Amino acid sequence: MSAVPLRNNKAGVAEVRSITVLGATGSIGDSTMDLLRGAPERYRVEALTGNSNVEGLAKLAREFNPRFVAVADPARLGELREALAGTGIECGAGESAIIEAGARPADWVMAAVSGAAGLKPALAAVDRGATVALANKECLVCAGDFFMQRAAQANACILPADSEHNALFQALSSGNREELVRVIITASGGPFRTWAATDIEQATLAQALKHPNWSMGQKITIDSASMMNKGLEVIEASYLFALTPDEIDVLVHPQSIVHGMVEFSDRSVVAQLGAPDMRIPIAHCLGWPERIKGPSARLDLAKIGTLTFEAPDFARFPGLRLAYDSLRTGRGATTVFNAANEVAVAAFIAGQIRFGAIARLVEATLEDWTRSGNQAPLGSADDAIAIDHDARKRAASLLPQIAAKAS
Repeated sequence: MSAVPLRNNKAGVAEVRSITVLGATGSIGDSTMDLLRGAPERYRVEALTGNSNVEGLAKLAREFNPRFVAVADPARLGELREALAGTGIECGAGESAIIEAGARPADWVMAAVSGAAGLKPALAAVDRGATVALANKECLVCAGDFFMQRAAQANACILPADSEHNALFQALSSGNREELVRVIITASGGPFRTWAATDIEQATLAQALKHPNWSMGQKITIDSASMMNKGLEVIEASYLFALTPDEIDVLVHPQSIVHGMVEFSDRSVVAQLGAPDMRIPIAHCLGWPERIKGPSARLDLAKIGTLTFEAPDFARFPGLRLAYDSLRTGRGATTVFNAANEVAVAAFIAGQIRFGAIARLVEATLEDWTRSGNQAPLGSADDAIAIDHDARKRAASLLPQIAAKAS
């Protein structure tokens, strides 16, 4: 049972919608706050959270006057209180405060806390039946079945805020589930799309961070360069829309204008297009089931001129193959895939391994975990977090071996 609405029923929305932004100081949070800034008559902010950027969080709090603000770092509570002295805004810190922000009575919640730390706050919003715009990959990659089951039980509405999944969400409204043949997620191909495998192996951090189209955080930009990010999106799509791996295709599209397509049984293919601007999918979620006026540039296809497509290369970008393999394995394998990738990316940033070793460390961790025989269905957020922690330890222990092989 999917908690993602496949058709827009155009039910009316409240005149003023209360909003919570989990991860307000990150890139997704920044785009969300920009949209809220443009429609103060339509939205009221209930709660805001940030990781450790107290100055940025306090600045947003003074601008939007939420009822509650929380910082993830417990040591920064005093600093946050001092920054908001005299405002009457309630302050909190630590994991419990971030979870409390998700549990606050907001109509709409942006779940943009990065990493496994975002799972419990998002579940707090889901469990009270809120509309949740999901930008945190770990909620689905680490605990997809469990997360979507909880959403269905609570009658929560999950709206995909990622550009590709939001594109699929919009395109899926053109038909019924039984009419669907496949979905197609597009990928820019990243900075190494045309590079030879030997050159990708030796790529530097600076080269990996030069994304041709999108302006994103460091980790996701590296994931885009390795196409690990596209693998994560394949996993997310499977859980969001109750799709099998064989119903999800990836297509490289360097211009990043077509974000997703859906093929139906009559061979019609419905696509969603837009400029590469995260405010577009977020605006769709923020206005849903209606549409709001967005600040993004209008799409000028005549100026772009040409849209091109090509098949992904699983040999040069093995991370995509590993994502499909882990999805087919199930029982926590996608959690292991994500955790091992995070360890590998951190090691690459630190100069401990080459770029090409990222996928090798992920594959070695998956193989080690599979040999352990600890596979079991996930029944709770704690189960997912336990597998995540175990996978990180395995990846860390395998790191010297992988690094030595590449030297």
